[in-house]
Amino acid sequence: MRVALIHDWLNGMRGGEKVLEALCELFPKAVIFTLFYEPDKVSKRISRHEVRASILNRIPGLKRGYRKMLLLYPKAMESFRLDDFDLCISISHSAAKGIRPGPNSLHICICLTPMRYIWDRFDDYFSDADTGQLKRHLARIICMNLRRWDVQSSSRIDLFVSISEFVKRRVRKFYNRPSRVIYPFADTDFYKPAPSTDVMPRIEAYRGGDYFLAVSALVPYKRIQDIVEAFRGLGQRVVIVGDGPEKKKLVEMAPPNVEFTGWVSDDSLLGLYRNCKAFIFPGVEDFGIVPVEAQACGRPVVALAEGGALETVIGPILGIDGLSRGDSTGLLYRKPGPGHLAEAIKHFERMSFDNDTIRQNALRFTRQIFLSTMLDFVSESYSRFKAGGKVGLEERMTAQESSIAARSR
Repeated sequence: MRVALIHDWLNGMRGGEKVLEALCELFPKAVIFTLFYEPDKVSKRISRHEVRASILNRIPGLKRGYRKMLLLYPKAMESFRLDDFDLCISISHSAAKGIRPGPNSLHICICLTPMRYIWDRFDDYFSDADTGQLKRHLARIICMNLRRWDVQSSSRIDLFVSISEFVKRRVRKFYNRPSRVIYPFADTDFYKPAPSTDVMPRIEAYRGGDYFLAVSALVPYKRIQDIVEAFRGLGQRVVIVGDGPEKKKLVEMAPPNVEFTGWVSDDSLLGLYRNCKAFIFPGVEDFGIVPVEAQACGRPVVALAEGGALETVIGPILGIDGLSRGDSTGLLYRKPGPGHLAEAIKHFERMSFDNDTIRQNALRFTRQIFLSTMLDFVSESYSRFKAGGKVGLEERMTAQESSIAARSR
């Protein structure tokens, strides 16, 4: 069986690239197709494969400004010849899902999210302050064209896999297609509580070091400004790991108890996770891997009750549920904003947590579970496809899906 793996672009090792890397393990002879490719910025497991980049990859200077070339993505993706492949798996948050598979190919799309910047997060990416009215107007025209293509190209997909129930609802909303949820994974072998012999010993209660922790790109939709403003009033120490275009503004407005480290090594991040009081997660993510990493280290999470956090964090929602829950791995707050976050932190200080319970929750999202679940799904789907049977997914809401949907309303 000839397998093609299609990815939007390969210029770093983020969550989507980790999914691709895992698929490379399942399909060691697969050929990878992508818009842009920088071999030195991906793992050796990926770079060992044959990688075919689009013609856009050959245009000087375009790799650096690739996000500004949205209008070119559809034709570039459609230019790949995939007729000789039996199975095409696209890992997509942008244009990868728009490939043209061969007439005898099964196309499975692992949807990280429908394109945020052309659908429900246009204002986050193209604000008047950052873009200017003329560029914003042009961006809106481009996005309207991309929306049409995005919907039309979804008909080329035989099966959708969503990375969360949250993404599943978005796939249904924008493409009117069912999907199977298969959660991505955290590196739970690396991210784990400190051994008892460690210099900074494992904390049995929730109180670790003297700081709260956030790890994020510093961009508007991550809502890191909520953390800065909330902790101005709280006076407690918070460490923010990450970098991005908002860093200068955030550093200038931050009080002394809010510290910015920039990006740190994996070993340093492990230490920060292990010894924080709690991990703070004020944004809305399609899945959100960093709260899972924190929980893998036995640390509780204070998160906005939206998006993937409703599926990865077990705990009461402030203002709706009681705070005493034995299986809690964190605390969720219902509305965004620094005031609501500050209130959640105050309530969190009155709660207690069990490290082992938190760790066990994170173990729902291991690489091994992802690999076995994905392999079973692909194998079963391909067998049905070759036998000439239906490969569509039945629409049925499980008890878990129903609960998550109700909590997110």
